[in-house]
Amino acid sequence: MTSTLPDLLLIGCGKMGGAMLSGWLERGLSRAVVVEPFPQAAAAFAGRASIVPDAAAIPADFRPAAVVLAIKPQEAPATLPAYARFATGETLFVSIMAGRSVASMRAALGEGAAVVRAMPNTPAAVRQGFTAAFAAPGVTEAQRSLADALLQAVGEVAWVAEEDQINPVTAVSGGGPAYVFLLAEVMEKAAIEQGLPPDLARRMARATVAGSGALLAASTQDAAELRRAVTSPKGTTERALNVLMAADAWPELMSKAIQAATDRARELAG
Repeated sequence: MTSTLPDLLLIGCGKMGGAMLSGWLERGLSRAVVVEPFPQAAAAFAGRASIVPDAAAIPADFRPAAVVLAIKPQEAPATLPAYARFATGETLFVSIMAGRSVASMRAALGEGAAVVRAMPNTPAAVRQGFTAAFAAPGVTEAQRSLADALLQAVGEVAWVAEEDQINPVTAVSGGGPAYVFLLAEVMEKAAIEQGLPPDLARRMARATVAGSGALLAASTQDAAELRRAVTSPKGTTERALNVLMAADAWPELMSKAIQAATDRARELAG
């Protein structure tokens, strides 16, 4: 495969970092060095990427075009200074850490660091992710294009104009898959409570959530229109929605949940 992506340094190879690395390798990533202290986390990439345990083990001649920060935000203060040698302004830093602000990263890396903040989500593992990104002042058009190419390898990308917009993005699309999985979980439980066999309940819940998502993605109608199309007047779905859409039910709970997650993202800013 012809290489379409330049050399890359990945810091952290957990579920999200690993999902993104897989997409980049499929796109013809020329060379990848992965810093991962737990070898089993990166075992799937042995032979396709160089796996090293820490910053000191990075080959001295390695000059990545991009450094992707895929560690936990709480680890950033202790981890980032070891990579300050790459923060010359020529190498792009792409952070997928929740909450961590550009200012906090530049405090650890150096004020000249070129930083893009991005928030992907776990459907990146099947190339169906959604990532919102913010390019900090000083990031060149070429660096932004590189970040766009990296992020598009695992799904759809949208750029935001203000850094603080990344926090609600984290709450909505970053955490969103968990909310959808919870929906499948509680639908399955409710089906079992109605007497359906557990295997059937599980299959129904998964297929209903997955199929509805596929329909929403393929449709030109918005979610409210699709909901109304399923809701016959005085029917069973309307009766259920009257419960779910009560004043203190789903709409209010979701609003509170998104606010709580947004607040936590801001707390993690550092």
